[in-house]
Amino acid sequence: MKRIIWMLQTGVFYCFTWLVALMPEWMSERIGTGLGLLMRILIRKRRIIAEDNIAHVLEYMRSQPGWTCTIPDAEGIAREAFRNIGRALVEVCRLYHGHGAALINQIELRGKEHYDAAVAKGKGLIFLTGHCGNWELMALANFQLLGSTMSVVARRQNNPYLNAMVEKMRMRYKNRVIYKDNALKNMMSVLRKQGTIGLLVDQAVFPEEGCLISFLGRPAWASKAPVLLARKLGVPVVPSFIFRDGDHYCIEIYPELVFSGDKSDEGWAADVKVYSRAIEDFIIRHPTSWYWVHRRWKRAGEPVP
Repeated sequence: MKRIIWMLQTGVFYCFTWLVALMPEWMSERIGTGLGLLMRILIRKRRIIAEDNIAHVLEYMRSQPGWTCTIPDAEGIAREAFRNIGRALVEVCRLYHGHGAALINQIELRGKEHYDAAVAKGKGLIFLTGHCGNWELMALANFQLLGSTMSVVARRQNNPYLNAMVEKMRMRYKNRVIYKDNALKNMMSVLRKQGTIGLLVDQAVFPEEGCLISFLGRPAWASKAPVLLARKLGVPVVPSFIFRDGDHYCIEIYPELVFSGDKSDEGWAADVKVYSRAIEDFIIRHPTSWYWVHRRWKRAGEPVP
């Protein structure tokens, strides 16, 4: 019975994404915006979490030098974030079914010199990012923009048929998938071959997997993985983020992060804070482009709305 349900789920998902991909390109943004606003209404729990998250850090973000957002309140920022989620979902549907070439061709790439400098070290590369903008688009565009294959760390879907379908779609764009089970060993294997890893490290982890730091002014658990790989293999860690800039997307690559290498508890926390600060800075500059609907501060004293 479970297998039949899985097959039905996969069929529905495929048909939905296929129909969305067939829509004229001029309709995509309008449909995506409407879909995002509909999600905001239907998925009430996530809307509450997003608004609560923003409300708790809004004063902190406003106090930072990179803040330029003119939306006055948490509800407005959350609404715009849902609009962006809907648009990204429609864009990914088009990409997965091979109708997104124009979208990739319009991407503006900034900071390629930082990528070139990191690759020149010959030790592989970690692209460090978060659930920002259309992060799937950034991964899928990597080969066309930079000419390199990226191995993306992802969670395996519970539905094996759906998982196989999504994996096939990702590999169409020369990407590889590393699943979180046994991920560290597989990441090290790729990096030792001078490969490129894509890491999304902006969600809460279990205490045994990370360090307790301040993130947007609130205590949060953050992963040690990027720091661990950098220390063990000497691999450069380069922040990279994607955001919508007018009528197109922009991918911005930043200089390699510098870690202290201090192996004390305080040293680990300081190095984790280094990469977390890069994500913080992006969110402060582009608050409507972050995925506020996850509970980033759970297990660290977060009040549950």
